[in-house]
Amino acid sequence: MKTIHDILKLGDSRLYEICEPVIKDELALVPGWVQQLHEAMEDIRKVYGFGRGIAAPQLGIMKRLFYLNLDRRYVILNPELKNLSDEKFELWDDCMSFPNLLVKVARHESLTLDYLDENWKKQSLHVTGALSELIQHEYDHLDGILCTMRAIDGKSFKLKTL
Repeated sequence: MKTIHDILKLGDSRLYEICEPVIKDELALVPGWVQQLHEAMEDIRKVYGFGRGIAAPQLGIMKRLFYLNLDRRYVILNPELKNLSDEKFELWDDCMSFPNLLVKVARHESLTLDYLDENWKKQSLHVTGALSELIQHEYDHLDGILCTMRAIDGKSFKLKTL
């Protein structure tokens, strides 16, 4: 069972690597990877009270995969972001790899997410607002980008208060 202790922490060099695409021959591995992501996210939710998505590299699975648990579960394989809006909004972002730190970032207000699901079927979602931000955050992990690298300026960091 994966827990909060299995999530790679800020400074781990693997968090800065670009992930490889999931290939069709690996499809049988996806349910196990998703279960690990789900377990770690549930543990974060218990301890820190947040968590709607987690990217595979946060558990050292260096594949272009992320998992969202919203109104239902979404398994996102080999995502592509398209139609990024010119309009942006600012928010305090958090991350499971540094759960006590908030980082002020600017994200696109809307986008289209094209991806393959766990059955290797093409899917497309047009999203706005908070869901757009979440997808951008998780997508960045697949390219080795952390929200600390997207901070608006040098004063865009604060610790969470308990």
